[in-house]
Amino acid sequence: MATQAWLPILLLLGSNVFMTFAWYGHLRHKHAPLLTAIAISWLIALPEYILQVPANRLGHGHYSAAQLKTIQEIITLSVFCVFSVTYLGEPIRWNHLVAFGLIVLAAGFMFLPGDP
Repeated sequence: MATQAWLPILLLLGSNVFMTFAWYGHLRHKHAPLLTAIAISWLIALPEYILQVPANRLGHGHYSAAQLKTIQEIITLSVFCVFSVTYLGEPIRWNHLVAFGLIVLAAGFMFLPGDP
């Protein structure tokens, strides 16, 4: 039962690493032609889908679709913070952390029990 809860999260983490590179990796290579950047981004996105689709299939049932999307968004912000600092060399400032923290706090409401 624990595997059903954690495996989708691990798969979403992996998919987000690929997607972050697909969406933002080209920013470090602005000299490359735009069509080349698009093609490479699409190739990077393929493994993202190979991880993301099973994550949602396996996770749905243990999590609602809305909860899976919320988990994915929080993972996206976490992966992006690391990516921004390590790959792009852009600092994460205090206001970024506060904004991301408020998003995480808001996302926590997704996991509270709702009306019966």
